Amino acid sequence: MNVELRHLRALAAIGDEGTITDAAIVLRISQPALSRTLEQLEHRLGTRLVERTTRSLSLTEAGQRLWEHAHRILNQVDDALAEASSGPRPLRVGFGWAALGRHTVPLLRGWRDRHPDTPVRIRRCDDPEVALRRGEVDVAFLRTTPADPRFGVRALFREPRLAAVPDRHPLADRDAVSLADLVDQPVALCATAATTSAELWPSGARPRTFEVPGVDEWLTTIATGDAVGVTTEATVHSHPHPGVRYLPLADAGAVTVHLVWPRTPTHPATRAFREHAGALAGAVAAPPGAGAVRGSA
Repeated sequence: MNVELRHLRALAAIGDEGTITDAAIVLRISQPALSRTLEQLEHRLGTRLVERTTRSLSLTEAGQRLWEHAHRILNQVDDALAEASSGPRPLRVGFGWAALGRHTVPLLRGWRDRHPDTPVRIRRCDDPEVALRRGEVDVAFLRTTPADPRFGVRALFREPRLAAVPDRHPLADRDAVSLADLVDQPVALCATAATTSAELWPSGARPRTFEVPGVDEWLTTIATGDAVGVTTEATVHSHPHPGVRYLPLADAGAVTVHLVWPRTPTHPATRAFREHAGALAGAVAAPPGAGAVRGSA
């Protein structure tokens, strides 16, 4: 089976862009040339990778799996070539929302002090788990537990949940709120955060929810009075906003922060970083709750 890097680059671009036209533009080749490359790859594998109609294009199940593998393989090749010419690359750490909140800077400063020859580059990802599978980051902080057996997982600490309300909201002067206090309010959900959904509330007593694409939109929607939100304690430290007040949420369970990594490491410093993060976590007593903070996130 003779599969070349150009075949993998073609499938990666098609899956990323969603159309042959856009993928060809990204790859700087003609559409017919890209179609021929895809057909050649499918012929050599003996399976359909892309379903195409006159109006749509989608990856098959096999295409989806190979698309993820292709990204990881291509990233590994690019890393190897860059390392050969420029030396080892930084360790890439992914996160989806607020990294470790107040613990982020101490963690990274401690790493720099102990491992000055291995810099860390942090990267916000819409989906850190996908970024791990694609080899775009080497480790990631998640507030969900991945089911993928290819990942190792270590629980670091637990964070309390907070309510986020506009600073002029009737609830804003309270010391704490409950889920019931928010049930009559529209609740904004951020697409890049997986810890809040309508299921946080009891069945039959759930608020109206709607999704916004990112943290900036989430904060602005709340600050302007169009919604309230629910988040974790890390947001207080990572996303300040003058129009948002954060209040302890008395009856919502805490969220566990995990460090996640591929069982087949993509960087030689992965194990050392796991041990470093674990040592910090061991020294952190999860706070019982964050006090109400006006104008900071």
